[in-house]
Amino acid sequence: MARIVLGLGSSHSPLLVLGRTQWGVRAADDQRSTTLNTLEGRTLSYAELVAERGTPHADRCTPEQFHELGTRAEAALDRLAAALRAARPDIVLVVGDDQGELFDADNLPAISIFCGDELVMRPHAELDAIPPWANQEFWAGYRMDLPHRYPGAPALAEQLIEGLVERGVDIASARRVPDKARRGFGHAFGFVIQRLIGDLRIPMLPVLLNTYFPPNTPTAARCFEIGGKLAEAIAAAPSQARVAIVASGGLSHFLCEEAFDREVIAALRARDATAIGRIPQTALRSGSSEIRNWIVAAGALGGQALEELEYLPVYRTPAGTGIGLAFARWS
Repeated sequence: MARIVLGLGSSHSPLLVLGRTQWGVRAADDQRSTTLNTLEGRTLSYAELVAERGTPHADRCTPEQFHELGTRAEAALDRLAAALRAARPDIVLVVGDDQGELFDADNLPAISIFCGDELVMRPHAELDAIPPWANQEFWAGYRMDLPHRYPGAPALAEQLIEGLVERGVDIASARRVPDKARRGFGHAFGFVIQRLIGDLRIPMLPVLLNTYFPPNTPTAARCFEIGGKLAEAIAAAPSQARVAIVASGGLSHFLCEEAFDREVIAALRARDATAIGRIPQTALRSGSSEIRNWIVAAGALGGQALEELEYLPVYRTPAGTGIGLAFARWS
């Protein structure tokens, strides 16, 4: 049987790729935004956000605060990378979201497992929208500067697909990247390769969730249930692989909803299926939708304790736009 030897969770925000002195660039993006999602499912412009909430975070979006938070985030990522290296997994299973990099509106499964021999990163030049501040160095932080190739884990992937189907999860599968010049894997997976796996060349087993694009985004309850069934499928697989599970993304953004994030973290730590099931779909939209990746991973890691967590609420603007950066280790 395969065995889970480690669980990790990591945000993959552009803030973690940009230098700390450049965090203000993202603040300027926030202030131009007209699509800031509230937990209740409303969409606001920045001006409307200021009118509704005021500017209570003016003292938390300074260059000094950004430097301190960036330093703590980098230290947390270093600890996760060290934990991965120490665990010596044979395969890294990454639960991440696809944001139109591999799939598109013509074919958008709610959940899919990639069972090909080789992952190919999507080159950033083929993305539909590229921020003006995102240069080649930035995309290299996500391994999307070129169509880089990395080993997959096809044997275990197929075993997990079969195991999930047997357990009532009708899961999609993908075996190859059909047009390597135009499609490929995105930042949710490239960040894990770049920042956590590094030069280890450990095969990756991607689990891709549709978190961003309604109507077929899975509920929080279903994500937790699928995570538990994923753990069962891993335990039943004939493979002898040692597996590390990594949740990529989150937490709340592009509004930093600190109280909500802390409630989610408490539910994940307690493995409280009831509390997790109460998280509404309206709260899991836009960037905050990536919390689903953590919920799947936490469901799969139900037998392991959440031993370390670094949560950093980042307020990029006085009105409270930003992100809840989170880094965790289960073992």
